[in-house]
Amino acid sequence: MMQTEVLIVRVLRNVYDPEIPVNIYDLGLIYEVNVLDDGKVVILMTLTSPGCPMADELIEEIHERIKEIEEVKEVEVKLTFNPPWNREMMSEEAKLELGFL
Repeated sequence: MMQTEVLIVRVLRNVYDPEIPVNIYDLGLIYEVNVLDDGKVVILMTLTSPGCPMADELIEEIHERIKEIEEVKEVEVKLTFNPPWNREMMSEEAKLELGFL
């Protein structure tokens, strides 16, 4: 199961926020990745703002890309705004890339 999670994170690092040139994982938009025994993956994520016009497309891209992993049978992406996203959730690499360091 751990290997599947590593593959999922690799996939998420190749999905980019359409308005920010950093991947969604390093942006801190992914709160949880849960791989269940039956091959179901549940991802809890947020967006940089609740009014993000690209939310549906972003969630669909995540869903489609993770479903391509052989061990994954089902994908559920749950959206939350609690806690709200802020810059402190970004990785050091993302902060550097965006000039926050």
